[in-house]
Amino acid sequence: MLLDDYERVSQAPTCDALREALVSFAEHMDFPLVSATLVIEQPGAPSTYVTVSNTPPAFLDASQSLEDGRRDPVLQRLRVQSTPVIYDQRTYVEASAADLWETQAPFGFRAGIGIALHLPHGRHLLLGMDREKPLPRRDAKLARMLADLNLLAVHAQDASLRLFLPPNPPVADVLPRLTPRELETLRWIAQGKSDWAIAQILQVSEHTVDFHVRQILKKMACNSRHRAVLKALQHGLIDTA
Repeated sequence: MLLDDYERVSQAPTCDALREALVSFAEHMDFPLVSATLVIEQPGAPSTYVTVSNTPPAFLDASQSLEDGRRDPVLQRLRVQSTPVIYDQRTYVEASAADLWETQAPFGFRAGIGIALHLPHGRHLLLGMDREKPLPRRDAKLARMLADLNLLAVHAQDASLRLFLPPNPPVADVLPRLTPRELETLRWIAQGKSDWAIAQILQVSEHTVDFHVRQILKKMACNSRHRAVLKALQHGLIDTA
């Protein structure tokens, strides 16, 4: 994907524009269905959910009950992890929830990828893309797809926080100074490479890669490597080519 495709999402001026940008991005990735949900948890009050999606109205009319949501294996994983969740019929069968898959499959939710970004102050962004046909079996193609979705989630999160939450006072954004090796590590992170893969490419240990990542997050004042990638792109420190 091009940087312009990500920026169209993060800079969307309205909810409708965000939906249009997400749908366009998902279609380029060969996913007819996409959904982004901002969850805001508040002490002593019910959580707030704001969703932007192209989910079929018929599916919303037949949406799962609260109890079914608790049984859904994809939602269960997204609540506790930030790594992408890949699903198909087997995922639901192995979780003894095949009936849930049978309910959603006729609406196009047969296979897909979901990711959750968990932020401080009880804020979460859930992003999912779904389709009828199976996901690619080639590791390289699937890895590229996961990398694109990870980066898209960060942009969708920025847009959601800007559109649906009160603005925060402006804070000066100082250009971080990264070493050449830190920049190289960040470029490979943007390409979806794991720490092990980066270690092999750079011919260093995974411990060294982990050290570089921790230094990057510290210098860039980011709480995740995906947000660090977004900030580096915004500053022009790296590109997605």
